[in-house]
Amino acid sequence: MSKTITSGHHEAPTSYGIYVLIWLALMSLTAITAVVAGIDLAAFTLVIALLIAVVKSSLVVNVFMRVKYDDKIFKIFIAIAGGTLTVIFLLTFADVYFRR
Repeated sequence: MSKTITSGHHEAPTSYGIYVLIWLALMSLTAITAVVAGIDLAAFTLVIALLIAVVKSSLVVNVFMRVKYDDKIFKIFIAIAGGTLTVIFLLTFADVYFRR
């Protein structure tokens, strides 16, 4: 007799159309990042590129890595890791800015 252990979460099926739309969105955001890098927007260039990177990474994590359907505890751990990364970035930017 074998027992099946389930984690208690149910995954909703994702159609190939959603994957194609997400892929097109990622390609479009990559193109926008390349265009913004070529335009002189002073300090806003980096901010815009980072915002686009956050959107792209959230699409990948939620759809392709299927975190959207995981348990709440995994989402909390990912949020803590993202918050830690944000604090590290902010401290690094502050150090570079105030070093001048």
